[in-house]
Amino acid sequence: MEVKSDYVAQFELPEEILNESYCSVLESTFKPGSNRNKDCQHGDEPSLITVDLYKTLDWLHGHSLPKPLEKEVCQIPVLLHVKDFSTEHLLLHYDGTQQSSMVIKNFIKLFGNLITKSRATIISPSFIPKSKIKEEQEIIQLVSKATHETSFIKFNFLRIGDFWSYAVKRNCTLLVTTKNYQADLAKVLFHFYKGEIWSDRLSFYLTV
Repeated sequence: MEVKSDYVAQFELPEEILNESYCSVLESTFKPGSNRNKDCQHGDEPSLITVDLYKTLDWLHGHSLPKPLEKEVCQIPVLLHVKDFSTEHLLLHYDGTQQSSMVIKNFIKLFGNLITKSRATIISPSFIPKSKIKEEQEIIQLVSKATHETSFIKFNFLRIGDFWSYAVKRNCTLLVTTKNYQADLAKVLFHFYKGEIWSDRLSFYLTV
């Protein structure tokens, strides 16, 4: 299904590699980029825009320098997916902010039917203010209830490259983080595509 809405104008990417979903909760049979997905009733805006990762990489390498994925960051979540998209092993980024908390909560709501058998790893900074400890525990409990197995680790990662490297080394299949990292992710993908450190299993879920 090709994108035929105004939302495509917000992206730097070619229209033919983008697809929209209007499902408030994705079905367990969801496959990004497939026209076999059951249509949902259209709302005012898409709940998810799916983007073919390898076609995006080919597009990025058509330029001398990496370009951002969006002209202006929009509210709609974006899924950069590999061919064999999987939710087998999730890597979720919680940084102690309300924004990252909402990213994880919205992801759990949208992908709930696809992650009941998933392993999930939550990465959080080593230091969390006392005022955020309760929220951190709530996030852990929320993910634990939604997935088959959940682990929680502390790392002071500041760059998207750190998360990407960790995800690749541990065979994660889906990295969940904020669109704050979108421009840096385009640079990482641009420079490491088809390099020695690469994964053809890792997809990316990005939202505000």
